[in-house]
Amino acid sequence: MHTVNDALEHCAQALDAAGVCFGHGCDNAWDEAVQLVLTAMKLPIDADESVLPLPVSPTQRQQLEDWLIQRIEERVPLPYIIGRAWFAGLELRCDDRAIVPRSPLGELILGDYQPWYEGPPPRRILDLCCGGGAIGLAAAHYAPECSVDLLDLDPAALALARENRDLLGLQARTECLESDLFSAVVGRRYDIILSNPPYVDARDLASMPAEYHREPALALGSGSDGLDITRRILAEAAHYLNPRGLLVVEVGNSWEALEAAYPGVPFTWVEFVEGGHGVFVLSAAELHQYREQLQR
Repeated sequence: MHTVNDALEHCAQALDAAGVCFGHGCDNAWDEAVQLVLTAMKLPIDADESVLPLPVSPTQRQQLEDWLIQRIEERVPLPYIIGRAWFAGLELRCDDRAIVPRSPLGELILGDYQPWYEGPPPRRILDLCCGGGAIGLAAAHYAPECSVDLLDLDPAALALARENRDLLGLQARTECLESDLFSAVVGRRYDIILSNPPYVDARDLASMPAEYHREPALALGSGSDGLDITRRILAEAAHYLNPRGLLVVEVGNSWEALEAAYPGVPFTWVEFVEGGHGVFVLSAAELHQYREQLQR
């Protein structure tokens, strides 16, 4: 590995041969190799081909070999190794205090929640089960008139969210609160509630690739059918939305279980251009209309 080009080819070949799981921001060996090499070289992540002939120092070669051991032998997700991740165009700190940001809700935020949000320009947004803060901080970044609350039960994840809030300079409009779902914001009302709660069912959790077991189990599993937390959100969310508010929840592969559990509720499933599935929206009016079914 004498040049950047050599290093890229070496890392990509090693990752491809090892059969690692690509599910934490990249979907192929070459893209992961790019992130590894450019980070080790302290080069911009969007560097062009002009960097390919640059020399790789012995220290940088050793760094890359150490990282490849973590990635291949220990199956550590790439963002945990390099300490950063990207979400909705924002660079964030990333480590094993929270799951790696990868929610399709980023596309919804960039699209101003249209066509599903029909209320006045949102002034207050809630990120429920915020983890490292990616969703709520993106919501705040792209809506400079909004105040955003970020809630999580896990103090370690919330500490990472605060670090990312400070990194993005959003202290004035965001509040990070340790909370068992809505417990810390009783009496508050929001225009939009966004949530990527734990939603993996027991069978999927047991069969996930090793990389996912490097993430906090508290942020992934949610009972036998993946809906333990989502049931609580559905039962309580109406009390925290303004009259024309919107609830947005990601349940991933548990979407079929959700529809089976609430057969009379008309969940609207969001279709994403850039991939992702299992995200539903319900208006405040729908939450009130179907409250008896949602509170059982």
